[in-house]
Amino acid sequence: MRSFRFVAVFAMCVLGLALFANAKENKFGVADSRNLSITAPTRIGGVLLPIGEYKVLHSMQGQDHIMLFKQAAGKQPVEVRVKCQLVPLAKRADRDEQTFVVNAAKERVLHSLVFRGDSAQHVF
Repeated sequence: MRSFRFVAVFAMCVLGLALFANAKENKFGVADSRNLSITAPTRIGGVLLPIGEYKVLHSMQGQDHIMLFKQAAGKQPVEVRVKCQLVPLAKRADRDEQTFVVNAAKERVLHSLVFRGDSAQHVF
């Protein structure tokens, strides 16, 4: 009886992990939800985001890929929607990557994002 209970719990854990792993990634090879830490004021989609923790949600609006950046906390949490292009990667990303450009006002502007485990890069 004890071994049956162990096998049942183990099987449920394996099934849960498999469902969790499959539910995170969509058909474009990117996760629908990620977390992002912004360590310096950064312009994204015309809005200057303050330093902080953000939840990044990926969605579709017709043929457009949309990234939603939602600040996790703050007195007035910021929320920004930005259109992005998905560029396929040769293999799944080994690490998170962010690339920036500097605009005429000397502000840091997000150019691209890659999240570890995804098979596409987000280009803004």
